[in-house]
Amino acid sequence: MEIFKIFLIGLLWVGANADVVEDDKRALLDFKNNFAHSRFLNWDSNSTTVCNQWTGVTCSEDGSRVIALRLPGVGFHGRIPANTISRLSALQILSLRSNGISGPFPVDFSNLKNLSLLYLQFNQFSGPLPLDFSVWKNLTIVNLSNNKFNGSIPSSISNLTHLSALNLANNSFMGQIPDLGMHDLQVLDLSNNHLTGVVPKSLHKFPKSVFVGNNVSMIYSSDEVPIVMPPHKPNQSHKNGKKLSEKVLLGIIVAVSAIGFIGFAVFWVICCLKRNKGDGISSKLEKGGMSPEKAISRTQDANNRLVFFEGCNYAFDLEDLLRASAEVLGKGTFGMSYKAILEDGTSVVVKRLKELSAGKREFEQQMGVVGSIKHENVIELRAYYYSKDEKLTVCEYYSQGSVAAMLHGNRGEDRVALTWETRLRIAIGAARGIARVHTETGVKLVHGNIKSSNIFLNSQNYGCISDVGLSTVMSQIATPIARAAGYRAPEITDTRKATQPSDVYSFGVLLLELLTGKSPVHTTSGDEVIHLVRWVHSVVREEWTGEVFDVELLKYPNIEEEMVELLQIAMSCVARVPDQRPKMSEDVRMLEDVRRNKEPENRPCLPESSTPARPEIFETESSGV
Repeated sequence: MEIFKIFLIGLLWVGANADVVEDDKRALLDFKNNFAHSRFLNWDSNSTTVCNQWTGVTCSEDGSRVIALRLPGVGFHGRIPANTISRLSALQILSLRSNGISGPFPVDFSNLKNLSLLYLQFNQFSGPLPLDFSVWKNLTIVNLSNNKFNGSIPSSISNLTHLSALNLANNSFMGQIPDLGMHDLQVLDLSNNHLTGVVPKSLHKFPKSVFVGNNVSMIYSSDEVPIVMPPHKPNQSHKNGKKLSEKVLLGIIVAVSAIGFIGFAVFWVICCLKRNKGDGISSKLEKGGMSPEKAISRTQDANNRLVFFEGCNYAFDLEDLLRASAEVLGKGTFGMSYKAILEDGTSVVVKRLKELSAGKREFEQQMGVVGSIKHENVIELRAYYYSKDEKLTVCEYYSQGSVAAMLHGNRGEDRVALTWETRLRIAIGAARGIARVHTETGVKLVHGNIKSSNIFLNSQNYGCISDVGLSTVMSQIATPIARAAGYRAPEITDTRKATQPSDVYSFGVLLLELLTGKSPVHTTSGDEVIHLVRWVHSVVREEWTGEVFDVELLKYPNIEEEMVELLQIAMSCVARVPDQRPKMSEDVRMLEDVRRNKEPENRPCLPESSTPARPEIFETESSGV
């Protein structure tokens, strides 16, 4: 009987939890369906996995309630529908920043008793704030900056004992500043409002910059000299025998000194701005980190925002990128790439483009074409950013690193070599991806920068290509870094223009790289510069074909025929005359035929200690060039 009771209680508990999840799910769907937005949200009424798959939604550990909703830059506009978000009674984090939300502060938000972090900045909210902020007793961070709020700052904010950051800058608040000197308050910004009166003594710990743009003054203790202009009394000097009092004289001296200091500071700032003009986001990126969120509104055009493509489920905007920690991944032909880790743990690759020839319209059109490509072997362009000073692209981050890093990154004893099966999958996947790009409907799209550092592995270890279509918007075919020069087709030296046949040539070099394990341009121990294509031609011409293949492949038996077939495909791709090269669709067919000849189960991978019998083709050791 006791066991039955426990079982019954368990069923009731599960049922109760299911009801709670369904209530939160329905509230979110009502919010989405009744609130106009320009970005796609993958919130499906038929989905049963709200917590793990819905964009911007985070649930509690047991999956019973929604505790965080982050939807920055989704393109919301208009008023927040009543009785939608307010039904998420367990909500702790709400971020709706960088949208176009208008209307007053939602009254029904008072139901969100557990709210801890509130981000509503960069919207069009208007009207006064609620008088009683004490209903949100758990609030620790509040950012309502860059809206159109007016009225007075509610004194009830001082009752928020856990509040550590308050940003009300760039609104239209009026009246006096309430005493907000809570013990935990560490960050404050009230700048650029219409506040008047005296700054409370408890707020003197904050720099004067947090009060600029208001008509307020500071009253100091008796042992400090106030930095204020003395009152102007024109007749006083005559009444006192044209003699100024010591206090007035001291005030004038201090005031004049302050004005001089401010003038010098303004001059210095202007000089610095001129010297650093155009750095914008890039200066933050080059330092390996991102700037605070307020940098965007002051250094960039507010209308220039991240543009996302349909199907992108990332819940972040430009502010997130600016705030995220950044790690330099490397410098490529078209610019520097960074790994950005967002506050929700998402990792993306941000590429900062340089030397663009395309204007905004042409750039956006090209990015629109690239962003529409959906293929398992093409790394999707998730978003882009265009402003006068900066052009950025955002793609998914692949944790395994590039094929270049796998082939050439570590040749020590602890090296994990790429198996023949993986190399063949890299070749097949990359070929499929390039072929998809070349057959894009309505345009003759060119990749223009095919190389092993732009090839990554998907979950099935097939190659995926990145940097699609960027060559079209660059000022010219940029001078490549040393290793990348070996991928360039001969005709590009004269035409300075990438074509689909030149893509085929670069792909052929990639195949040779997979077969030989050597970089397209490398040096010998005697500092002799070797170009891979020329070297392979000379070896094959001398009928020493066995020297071509990577020594790391020698431990795999029964693959010599496949390697020779792959070598033949590669050689056809790197033909000097463009018209003699196969199309990428033909390369895909030939590569798939190589794999069909022997399925993976017929290609055993020997353990490190095994030594296969070497066929005749491998009788000559690699030259080590």
